[in-house]
Amino acid sequence: MTSLRDKVVFVTGASSGIGRACAKAFAREGSRVLLAARRNDRLAALASEIKSEYGVPVHHVELDVRRQPDVAKALSGLPAEWAAIDILVNNAGLSRGLDKLHEGLLSDWEEMIDTNVKGLLYVSRAVLPGMVDRGRGHVINIGSIAGHDVYPGGNVYCATKFAVNALSRGLRMDLVATPVRVSTVDPGMVETEFSLVRFHGESDRASAVYKGITALTGDDVADAVVYCASRPAHVTIAEMIVMPTSQASPMLAHRK
Repeated sequence: MTSLRDKVVFVTGASSGIGRACAKAFAREGSRVLLAARRNDRLAALASEIKSEYGVPVHHVELDVRRQPDVAKALSGLPAEWAAIDILVNNAGLSRGLDKLHEGLLSDWEEMIDTNVKGLLYVSRAVLPGMVDRGRGHVINIGSIAGHDVYPGGNVYCATKFAVNALSRGLRMDLVATPVRVSTVDPGMVETEFSLVRFHGESDRASAVYKGITALTGDDVADAVVYCASRPAHVTIAEMIVMPTSQASPMLAHRK
């Protein structure tokens, strides 16, 4: 195993769900955790919680990954002790709506594309040159089973996750002559704020998504992420699909 102690781990979308769970999981391993998200109040609370529980250094930055100048400024302005990022967890992402394409909202499309694809690109472009120069690093992209199979109403969201899959494969090719590793962790149904965001705050509709199913938790996905990061340096977990036992595909799940 590769020790994660004292590694600088940068987690985007860290204020809730999978990102929050990843931050805590790496802190548990003794990593130094760098948090980014739009909701700074939540980041501050999480940073305080991590310091209290695990006693590791934590730094947080308010950041909207959709804004490339802000990403560049935030990364270039990091204190020296946080600048050498060892592990990047590209977690920031969301889904909006479940409409047929010809009925979809352009604002929903733009938010998904700007966050899930362009945000991932902006952050990766800012972090990767340092990893290549230092001869070490690991990029772990949070994808989805929606990046492998399309489902009704998932058109643009699925397209963004197919893009994450393709970008991860392409990046692995670009970095093959370096020691920098690239992984994707692609979850199935995870009970977080995901559906609440998708349905614009309609809580009844969101909770129905998980009815009768023991869904994954953010901690389950974080365990997979830490597993990828802790393999020996010569081992890359290129792609990991993690689903609830009662789910077989985006379209097929058994509900009790």
